[in-house]
Amino acid sequence: MPTFYVRNPYRQLTRRPVGSINENYIEEPNVIFPVDIRISDEEYMVEAFLPGVSTEDLDIQIVSNVVTIKGELKIEGNEDDRYLLRERPSGMFQRSIELPDDVDAEKVEAELKNGVLTLRLPKSELAKPRRIKISNN
Repeated sequence: MPTFYVRNPYRQLTRRPVGSINENYIEEPNVIFPVDIRISDEEYMVEAFLPGVSTEDLDIQIVSNVVTIKGELKIEGNEDDRYLLRERPSGMFQRSIELPDDVDAEKVEAELKNGVLTLRLPKSELAKPRRIKISNN
């Protein structure tokens, strides 16, 4: 019978001294953005929700079947501003998405409109489904 364990991320905080937590800390991007990925026989379509990001602050890379979206969300303001509450994210972000098949990088289209980045990623010819004709011998 399978056994499932619930991982408690706070458990390690109670088991080690505070100094050792910072020693292994790796800074992660500040901004996490949601994506939708649609699939058809011909292509993948990735829609990333990136409100407030400009095209100049985006970098999209494709290697084989991995698409990486990275950039920076800049919030304008004065360094001397004091906040009671600040919920809008800002800073660097990066997300890599592994697709099931290779993509034809030469035919990729990208559009940023109303805070939504849309990537149209045509499948490579080898990845597209084909009908195989059966001969009668």
